[in-house]
Amino acid sequence: MTQTATFAGGCFWCIASAFDGTKGVENIVSGYMGGHVDNPTYAHVCTGTTGHAEVVRISYDPDLISYDALLAVFFRQIDPTDDGGSFMDRGSQYRSAVFYHTQEQQQQALAMIQKINDAKIFDSPVVTEVVEASQFFPAETYHQDYHKKNPVHYKYYRIGSGRQGFITKAWDAKSDKIFES
Repeated sequence: MTQTATFAGGCFWCIASAFDGTKGVENIVSGYMGGHVDNPTYAHVCTGTTGHAEVVRISYDPDLISYDALLAVFFRQIDPTDDGGSFMDRGSQYRSAVFYHTQEQQQQALAMIQKINDAKIFDSPVVTEVVEASQFFPAETYHQDYHKKNPVHYKYYRIGSGRQGFITKAWDAKSDKIFES
């Protein structure tokens, strides 16, 4: 039976691409969650006034990939200590968050954050929110699979935003121990 996971980590293009091709991930949809406006558009969300975050909603087969494994993929894509946005994308619409769909997901996300904090990889504690999932609004069609439709622009964006350099520097081999245990 397929389950759902929802993550916010700044630009949804970058989070979606990280899960693309992952065994057990059946569907990835970019969208918006966590706000107070019905049917928000990208233009609305970018203003930072709707309360929404850019998210990816993932349908996955728990017999093929665990929620903990999904959390590991997610956390390796973000700076979980940045409370002002993600890389060059600033504002609450680019915050990092785990939107949990079950109490078990909530507990697993909180446990993962504790493991990261205990490992002392970062000088600051993890500020990634763990909040209950709310209504999901799919993003516009041109945002879906953006990394596939616009690979050159996506590559330059990912590097230019500072995300790729941070991932390479921060999530080195010592962080593998967090996610293996």
